[in-house]
Amino acid sequence: MRDTISPIDGSVYCSTAEHSSKDVKNVIAVAKKALPDWSNLSIGERGKYITKFVKYIVENTADIANEITWQMGRPLSQSPGEIAGFADRANYMIAIAEESLKSYEIDGGVEIEKWVEKVPLGIISVLSPWNYPFLTSVNAIIPALMSGNVVILKHSFQTPLVAEQYALAAKKGGLPDGVFQILHLSHKNTAEFIGNPNIDGVCFTGSVQGGIAVQSSLNNKFIPCGLELGGKDPAFVREDADLDRCIENLVDGSFFNSGQSCCGIERIYVHESLYETFIEGFVSITKKYKLGNPLESGINLGPMVKTEAANYVRNQINGAIKSGAKSLVDESLFTASKKDSPYLSPHVLVNVNHTMDVMTEESFGPVVGIMKVKNDDEAITMMNDSQYGLTASIWTTNIEKATVLGQRIETGTVFMNRCDYLDPALAWTGMKNSGRGVTLSKFGYDHLTRVKSFHFRR
Repeated sequence: MRDTISPIDGSVYCSTAEHSSKDVKNVIAVAKKALPDWSNLSIGERGKYITKFVKYIVENTADIANEITWQMGRPLSQSPGEIAGFADRANYMIAIAEESLKSYEIDGGVEIEKWVEKVPLGIISVLSPWNYPFLTSVNAIIPALMSGNVVILKHSFQTPLVAEQYALAAKKGGLPDGVFQILHLSHKNTAEFIGNPNIDGVCFTGSVQGGIAVQSSLNNKFIPCGLELGGKDPAFVREDADLDRCIENLVDGSFFNSGQSCCGIERIYVHESLYETFIEGFVSITKKYKLGNPLESGINLGPMVKTEAANYVRNQINGAIKSGAKSLVDESLFTASKKDSPYLSPHVLVNVNHTMDVMTEESFGPVVGIMKVKNDDEAITMMNDSQYGLTASIWTTNIEKATVLGQRIETGTVFMNRCDYLDPALAWTGMKNSGRGVTLSKFGYDHLTRVKSFHFRR
């Protein structure tokens, strides 16, 4: 059994039985048996099942939101928003499936018929993290099923009840046996699971180290592997930015979910003409945050997922301060913040530079470093000085300039005047060590299918 320790109070919230190597083989065998009938259904028929599957999750938002908060610590007032986001992404991917999966026909003249079809890969393994347990997993699960694949989900042991809710939704939605299954696995058995010759595709969301481990497990076979990994997402505040709107959104982008978001803001570059005013406003809003028990009303900043994770961020902050950085938010303002606990106050660091880990290594916590820049070129150089490339934001009133600058930024998504957001109509992808592959949008369907050509001579 594996215990899930709640970051709220350190109690054991639930215990989950690990599946064995034998269980892995049995689940894969059931999936293999279910695949032909499921893939032979029309897209519309599959959509009816998946719509019911999604509906169950949405109808149980209150209970599921409570479970999310207890398992990973997000304020209860915010957890229902994850289910709303889950539904938006799921319904969008269902709606575009027919168009995204249609065949491509080529004119072959009178004698020849030619076309290319998108066909399912087969058995898809989805490996999902705890920080946004539904929003990360839905990106792969829904389009994989709509494409005619069958899915086996392995979720984090920090949020195992999410997997159980998915399994119940599959049952309530009437999905045929074996079309959607879950496994609770150790690292060792996860490697065995995805390395099984019957697994036809992998979708992983997690750390860079986790992505490397997944990739290593696939060294002996050639299958598609989508990796959504870390980020050190930057923002650039130009001299023509709307400061009030900019500051409010960047504070939220930095500290929502206690900064535990792969596309959250971790570093900000501000034009020197706005720097002092920006800092003053940013710190003022940050000091109004309420850190505490996420079950209580009025709390908008909960604990980090584990004490270990919070201490990692504390070490980054302390290391930066020893090297000359300054924290502008007094931790004593947040009485719930305690050493060697998951409760960590938000930190705004200045006098930072790229020799400090807090500006180059993923923090995944409530800390942001802010640097002054002289011009656009210096900002772009700083933004690109990273091993990561998931999202980046430009804050400006000049859309033409933002377009030109955005094309120079080494990133998967460029935002103007918004951040920490995911639009299901756009391809969700990264570059450098932020991973490879695509989820969501019509391009996400390409990653979960293969092409098959037909050349018929009359």
